[in-house]
Amino acid sequence: MIGGISYSDGQFDDARLALNLAQTTAEYGGVALNYMKVTGLNKEGGQVNGVSFTDLESGKLYSLKAKVVVNATGVFVDEILKMDLPSGKQIVRPSQGAHVVLDKSFLQGNSALMIPKTSDGRVLFAVPWHGKVLVGTTDTPLDEHSLEPKPLDEEIDFILSTAGKYLTKVPSRSDVLATFAGLRPLAAPGKDTNSTKEISRSHKLLTSKSGLITITGGKWTTYRRMAMDVVDKAIELGKLPAASCITENVKIHGYTPEIDESSLGIYGADAQGIRRLMVEEPELNAFVYPGYDYLKAEVIWMVRNEMARSIEDVLSRRMRLLFLDAKGALLLAPEVASIMADELGKDAKWVESQIEEFKNLVKQYLLS
Repeated sequence: MIGGISYSDGQFDDARLALNLAQTTAEYGGVALNYMKVTGLNKEGGQVNGVSFTDLESGKLYSLKAKVVVNATGVFVDEILKMDLPSGKQIVRPSQGAHVVLDKSFLQGNSALMIPKTSDGRVLFAVPWHGKVLVGTTDTPLDEHSLEPKPLDEEIDFILSTAGKYLTKVPSRSDVLATFAGLRPLAAPGKDTNSTKEISRSHKLLTSKSGLITITGGKWTTYRRMAMDVVDKAIELGKLPAASCITENVKIHGYTPEIDESSLGIYGADAQGIRRLMVEEPELNAFVYPGYDYLKAEVIWMVRNEMARSIEDVLSRRMRLLFLDAKGALLLAPEVASIMADELGKDAKWVESQIEEFKNLVKQYLLS
């Protein structure tokens, strides 16, 4: 018997939601710092009472006092825990998920495809995403992790060969527009295992003797519950005043009840601000590069309102083009650098170094 089922699910842009959450933090009185690297935990009487960190742009060192310090750093929680207790046991086992991006012609229609059984016993998805098709993912346990994880050749081959059995045409490596990998901060198992199936996806909350609160594991679908659990734990420890949790009803920055089908729709309510910018500065009402639906006004908006400081910030973390069409991102890079340089007051040397750094980064997203 041959059959199938259809069901509904949700889709979102992880980087944009993370950015909108930072903006929401600011709207509720918080301060979001970009390009700051924590270098140490400050203590008094054996209790953590702040952090030391470095401004990665200026190299300046800072020290900040805090009533409570929360370690919510994903796959990097162990690095922070080592600052607290160097002899501590590793609590995270990173797992890598690789993806490839193909032209939309490989999956005709607007419905995603879920392949329920693959050769390694997992599911594989082909999902319409920003006008392309995102195919993945793998689940590869790692002993190490990095800031720029890279898909393994065997992961790419597995995705292409498996997806080729179900897509409208069989993809080859030359069809891949971009490839990238993400890391999952899975809780480390109590026994030696190389199977991520045996590692919990639920989040875990830990409190060190020093008072450092660590949250690890979890996923985007439960982030509000994770935040609530962290704050409730801080209240329980007497580090924050008691208060009822309001996250259930908090609307994220950019919320709007209307659906905007235009290319600016991903900005939500901020789309109106970008449109006003194009009226106030008409020269920004132009595309960054012919054939690509990205406006110069978006670049300025990202610098002024979204803490963008580099080409990578714009083309990778905000426009997402590096993840969709790596070669296309290279085409936009020079103009993006020029626009940003004018806005940030940078010189030609900065533009040149930005373009060179971005060229090197793009190599990781292209298949040789």
